[in-house]
Amino acid sequence: MAPHQTGGSRQLSVEGEAYRHALGRFLAGTDEKAVTHTYLDGVVRRLPARRVLLDVGPADGGTTRHLAPAFERTVCIEPSEPMRRALRRNCPGAQVLAEPVLEAEPGVSADLALLGHVLYYVPRPQWLATVLRILEWVEPGGSLLVLLQNPENACMRMVREFTGSRFDLAELADELTAAGSPAVGPVTLETLPARYHGTDLRETVEVAEFHLCVPTEPPGVPLPDPDEVERYVRRHFSDPAGGFTMTHDQDVLRIDRRAG
Repeated sequence: MAPHQTGGSRQLSVEGEAYRHALGRFLAGTDEKAVTHTYLDGVVRRLPARRVLLDVGPADGGTTRHLAPAFERTVCIEPSEPMRRALRRNCPGAQVLAEPVLEAEPGVSADLALLGHVLYYVPRPQWLATVLRILEWVEPGGSLLVLLQNPENACMRMVREFTGSRFDLAELADELTAAGSPAVGPVTLETLPARYHGTDLRETVEVAEFHLCVPTEPPGVPLPDPDEVERYVRRHFSDPAGGFTMTHDQDVLRIDRRAG
């Protein structure tokens, strides 16, 4: 699907080539993957067992490919057909399911489950049900990791400025604690530093527009004109050393499945 106009700046469909292109631009300029993979490697080393990895919404499978060799079996849930094609190329040994998470039946007990940067696209009232559903597929003693950008980083301040959208895993952590589910063990929240750096203004504006293409509440909030995005990038992300730098620290919510 091609980008379409909503207000000013383009709206990118997660099914479209333009979205994947902008995502590639972002990943090429950020240290997010390196930081995340180092963190996940530490989590994997401390797991009591490494039989099954479950990755929910893995996109093209870059992180899945990094982690899969540590596990006997890898299962992915990815509703996007273009992303599934890339996922199968990157992780040919993984079992890939196409159903949305609340409809999927992976039939696994995962030692580690990932839900990385997916909840932006899940209606806020469904966050708790989504996470508890995934936790059903986690082995007692295993862990589910939920990743989102920290709501107070520079990137998400921009998103809030233009769209009004705010995504906060601290709220979900409180809901999980209050839910009283017998499956929910310890719940912890920590922040991983990350930053994007670009040398080209046009590419940095493209990355900024990519981050602005999140669902809004209420739906249909017009996106800003590209000139507004460029002005924002110049004002807030210009680096005195040259180029443009945007911090986008990640929050990691870890939910351990209660044993017994």
